[in-house]
Amino acid sequence: MDAEAPNSPQATAASAPSTPQPNMSSNNPKMESDETAVQAAGATAVAAPKAAAGDAEDYHPPTSYLETIVHLFKGNIGPGLFAMGDAFKNGGLIVGPLLTIAIAVISIHCQHVLIACSRKMRDLRGDAICADYAATVEQCFENGPIKLRGWSRTMGHLVDIFICVTQLGFCCIYFVFISTNVKQIVQAYGIDMDVHLVMLLALAPVLLSSLITNLKWLMPVSLFANVCMILGLAITLYYALKDGLPEVKERAYWTNGSQLALFFGTAIFAFEGIALVMPLKNAMRKPHQFESTLGVLNVGMFLVSVMFMFAGSVGYMKWGEHVGGSLTLNLGDTILAQAVKLMVSMGVLLGYPLQFFVAVQIMWPSAKQMCGLEGRALNGELIFRSLLVLVTLAIAELVPALSLFISLIGALCSTALALVFPPVIELIARSEPNKGPGIWICLKNLIILVLALLGFFTGSYESLKEIVKHFGEEEQH
Repeated sequence: MDAEAPNSPQATAASAPSTPQPNMSSNNPKMESDETAVQAAGATAVAAPKAAAGDAEDYHPPTSYLETIVHLFKGNIGPGLFAMGDAFKNGGLIVGPLLTIAIAVISIHCQHVLIACSRKMRDLRGDAICADYAATVEQCFENGPIKLRGWSRTMGHLVDIFICVTQLGFCCIYFVFISTNVKQIVQAYGIDMDVHLVMLLALAPVLLSSLITNLKWLMPVSLFANVCMILGLAITLYYALKDGLPEVKERAYWTNGSQLALFFGTAIFAFEGIALVMPLKNAMRKPHQFESTLGVLNVGMFLVSVMFMFAGSVGYMKWGEHVGGSLTLNLGDTILAQAVKLMVSMGVLLGYPLQFFVAVQIMWPSAKQMCGLEGRALNGELIFRSLLVLVTLAIAELVPALSLFISLIGALCSTALALVFPPVIELIARSEPNKGPGIWICLKNLIILVLALLGFFTGSYESLKEIVKHFGEEEQH
């Protein structure tokens, strides 16, 4: 699955030697100074052709710094980018950017926490590479206080379920987003197409791109998707800026509590890309380049944050209280607007395989074991991928008001993945026998958990309220 490792990093980590080594504590200065060497050695050992039967079949070419940053960028840039104008309307012209920066910093910090905990578990167990998200959570509980060890497998499975539900939920909503935009495009030229038919037409390109089985070969797809999204945003912002912006005093600087809750919900989900972190890191030729100061994570997420802030600020400044849920809705029915909708739809369509990749990485090893397949089993994996794509299409076609239910699932699962599990496992991993992790670690993680609960309850409340409102309106009709 990964570009430098067998299909599942979790499976790799589990199969690697797990006997604790006495001098491999993360507090050992020599261990910290040898971090790069250990990672490089691990990557080389895993990526090199092996003599053992079946190992060579699992080999995938590793990804470079630039290839990985393209994937990280695409994994965080989707329909949420064009919703930031509406988010800033709910946050205000001053509070919106400040909260966006705060949320970005906390989200990136939590991703670094996940990497650090995974690295510590790798050193403790003597594994070749860092484990994925679920395995890291399981290992932290397994090596934590005695009272928590019995929860290790349960927590690992829970993370896997949250990731699969979230990622496949995104895949379903991508079908809805694409079909809705394409329907509007063809309607502008007098062609009336049913949205369900448009979804079926989108199946072919989605399915073909989803059959790409490793990140290196997926890079051109993600790159083209990035180009489409950036061009779409650039044209939208050009349209907003060409006639100038209103005076700042015409816009609200801050808003009330209920609107801030809506802002927080939109922003926290826009920055939720933590499920991609470990697969992208483990797929790199030089994994240490992922979390270094100018590594993939910091540079990529900085660019993503700048785009979110620029889109939100300009969109709200231009259209104020009339800004749409997507900035493209404010462009009208001009040719320019149709071009932007087409580019954004193409970018979202080509972003599907990257979101899909993470879910397959988790589900395929178990499916392969259940079917009694051995080795690479490429044909079996392609069939499994095809069936899973059809499942997401069927859900998108059959479930009414899908986007509202996905928002609810996102409030429950995405918040847990982004802001709950990282501080919890850091508290466990940093604890020492007969001592806690320290007052500052506890205080910092307590603040993050409070924010997570705020996002959890506000996001769930707003999603449930919109679901009730939607079905109430349907009954009236």
